Amino acid sequence: MTALIRPMTTEDYDGVKALWLSIKGFAIRSIDDSREGVERFLRRNPGASVVAVDDQRIVGAILCGHDGRRGCLYHVCVAEQYRMHGIGKAMVVYCMEALKKEKINKVSLIAFTANDIGNAFWRRIGWTRREDLNYYDFTLNEENITAFNKL
Repeated sequence: MTALIRPMTTEDYDGVKALWLSIKGFAIRSIDDSREGVERFLRRNPGASVVAVDDQRIVGAILCGHDGRRGCLYHVCVAEQYRMHGIGKAMVVYCMEALKKEKINKVSLIAFTANDIGNAFWRRIGWTRREDLNYYDFTLNEENITAFNKL
C-alpha cells in the first residue's frame, strides 16, 4: 500500500481534520486545530508540514514547525488501514529534511503515554524517550492570565 507524500496546504484542512477525527484516542483543540489555527501554523512554517494521499484521500498527516532553534512534530497520524507500510516513516523523513533546510538540528514531539501504537512507532524508528524533563502547559486566555498575575 503506497501513498503520495507531499507538502500540506491550507486546502487539505477538511481531509486532515477528517483523518484526525477518525483516529481512536486522538484529541484536537478548538482554537489551535481550527481551520484558522492550522492555516496560521502553515503560513508560519511554509512547506514543513506533510500529508500522505491515496486516491485523493488524506491517509496521513504531520504538522511540522520550528521556533528557529528546535523543530517539533504535532499530530502525527496515519489512518489505521495504512499503518505498517512505511507511510509514517516517509512523512517523518520529509519533515526532517524540511527542518534541515531551515538549519534546524534537533526535533522533538509529544506522544501521550497511553498511545501504545505511537510510542512503539517512535521507539522502532530510533527516537529517544526523554525522562529527564517535565512538560508543562498553560492555556493563554484572559481568565488564566489574570489568575496567574494575582499569584
